[in-house]
Amino acid sequence: MRSIRVRMVFLGLALTAGLASPTTATAAGATPSPTVEEQRLDKAVPQEILRRSGFDDVAPRLAHELGAAGSYAEARRIVVRAGCALWRRAVDRVQGRGPAGGDLSRDDDRPLYWARLGMTREVRTWEPEFGLSGRQRAQLLDVLERTSRGQTQVRYPDGRGLKRILVTGFDPFTLDRDIRISNPSGATALALDGTVIRTADGPARVETVVFPVRWQDFTEGTVERTLRPYLREVDLFTTVSQGRVGRFDVERTNGAWRGGFPDNDNVGRTETVPVSDPAAQPQWTTTTLPYQAIVAADTGRFPVYDHTEVTEIPAGGTTEVVRPDGPTPGSTARAGGGGNYLSNEIAYRATLLRDRLGLHDTLPGGHVHTPVLQFGSGNTTEITDAEFVRNRLDIVAQVRAIITVAADATFRK
Repeated sequence: MRSIRVRMVFLGLALTAGLASPTTATAAGATPSPTVEEQRLDKAVPQEILRRSGFDDVAPRLAHELGAAGSYAEARRIVVRAGCALWRRAVDRVQGRGPAGGDLSRDDDRPLYWARLGMTREVRTWEPEFGLSGRQRAQLLDVLERTSRGQTQVRYPDGRGLKRILVTGFDPFTLDRDIRISNPSGATALALDGTVIRTADGPARVETVVFPVRWQDFTEGTVERTLRPYLREVDLFTTVSQGRVGRFDVERTNGAWRGGFPDNDNVGRTETVPVSDPAAQPQWTTTTLPYQAIVAADTGRFPVYDHTEVTEIPAGGTTEVVRPDGPTPGSTARAGGGGNYLSNEIAYRATLLRDRLGLHDTLPGGHVHTPVLQFGSGNTTEITDAEFVRNRLDIVAQVRAIITVAADATFRK
């Protein structure tokens, strides 16, 4: 997921917070309107994706259940259950369990995305008779986002000798350019969640989560809140997003800068990445993935690169400079290897958190950019085609192979 300027995964938290909220609102706030992201739901393509996957029943079911809720506490239980069920249903569909629900290929990540938006729109515009404060509505939306993204459902079984790997993906984005878009990183998260890969040092359990493509969620700390409880427990992690056409990149360096490209709510942010304790914030963080081993391995049909280029303002300077071999001492970030959009930011935040937890020298982690997922030649209207499916399956398989190589290179030491 890259900025236009530069040409264009983690993990559960307890759901106890907020359970003590009052069951009735002291003052009901005005009902919000659907977001820009949610408004796209009414277009023909999202409706076709939902219909052809069987996920068109998700939002209506939630609306029906909420209609019977008599209190905030009851509504919260309904939302938690529905969010968890949506994540599990999406994972099961991609991994071949249960009915396909329609003729859309099982590897598709888009049913989860559009069904979640249908659910958030129902919660955002719901007007219960018992009254709902703005704070309570925000809490319902928050818990729905977290549960339906797998962030509360990471489960590493107990057992000696079992390694733990964390992978993150993203929602589709640039939907105003092409609303049919799928994100192979999200598809990868669904395909790998809860699976076991065989490494040089034995089995490794993979757990995954998906993040939104929204600046505000990152500003509010969704990455740190999700990852912090688990980074000390895992043996390897990688954030994953869609990057350049026809290639994988292992991003060597991540920069502390937002380049302003619009997110899924058509909001842009141009600023230093906002984090806690900004006085101790570095301009750059680096991967600790075994990038040399990854690049050298035969992991699939797409070439894999050790990507070292960044854009900086050199120390004492005022003009941006592209550096093919990484940043120079004292420079100010303007784009990491992964650009200056949210893929760079998740890599920056995850590796900064790793470093602040004192894990830089012991925990392999970084960012992998997948190839852009492309439709077949000439397809400008259909929501899927054979080449589109093949490309997505090949990308997912190659991410799995890259993770296996990274684990082999790390765990055999």
